[in-house]
Amino acid sequence: MATKQEMAELDQMETGSNHPSLAVGYNINRADPGGPGICAFILTLFSFLLILATFPLSLCFSVKVVQEYERAVIFRLGRLLKGGARGPGIFFIVPCIDTYRKVDLRTVSFDVPPQEILSRDSVTVAVDAVVYYRVQNPTIAVSNVENFSHSTRLLAATTLRNVLGTKNLAEILSERETISHTMQSSLDEATDPWGVKVERVEIKDVRLPVQLQRAMAAEAEAAREARAKVIAAEGEQKASRALRDAAEVIAESPAALQLRYLQTLNTISAEKNSTIIFPLPIDILKHFIKPSKVDKYDL
Repeated sequence: MATKQEMAELDQMETGSNHPSLAVGYNINRADPGGPGICAFILTLFSFLLILATFPLSLCFSVKVVQEYERAVIFRLGRLLKGGARGPGIFFIVPCIDTYRKVDLRTVSFDVPPQEILSRDSVTVAVDAVVYYRVQNPTIAVSNVENFSHSTRLLAATTLRNVLGTKNLAEILSERETISHTMQSSLDEATDPWGVKVERVEIKDVRLPVQLQRAMAAEAEAAREARAKVIAAEGEQKASRALRDAAEVIAESPAALQLRYLQTLNTISAEKNSTIIFPLPIDILKHFIKPSKVDKYDL
């Protein structure tokens, strides 16, 4: 006996279509083995005769127009007409037996409501996104799904929770482009049997709990203070080395110390201070200092 996969492949070969979306839902290329039937033929003939009898008044009900960005999917007695969607421009319908539905082909955007998501590291965040999609095949969008717009919105919310549930908080905050691309690929693959093309997905905002925001702010402040202390310690180390080199230079030339005195006086006088400073060398005070016992012994 043939497996289900083989039966599906044979079914697809009989329809003469290789499009993957046609294997799910209603197949628009499959011919009805029973045909429309004699009743459908009689009703169609009667409708055409009625149009001819009421011509040209019947043109008001038979001639329809769709815009450049729209397509019309026509059903005759509940059956999808061959040839696909009609438009843009003028098309004709039989008022008594035909119904049609307009489908907009323009890109549609919608906001995914904020989703409460538990990340892989057990952090609860609220994330919302924006999804851009358009109808790629109007016939499939009408015949394979009841409401492709509502279905796409629900699927986008579910996909957002599923994708972000496998990420850490750090990955959610830093890898938004990667997450958006993953969501776009997943949504595009899931909505392909509906005739919908997901063009783009963007993560709008990631809301963290207030307590977590405070903890992250305290952690960042502590890290900044630690870096500031390290930089200050490195500056003091370099300054001490510079002072040591300056002391060695001054020790080799005692006259440099006097020049340093004069330079300091010049700096003080430039600020127009009323304080008068007299530099007094330490060597002069040595004669007034009583020598200690150790110094006497050395003498």
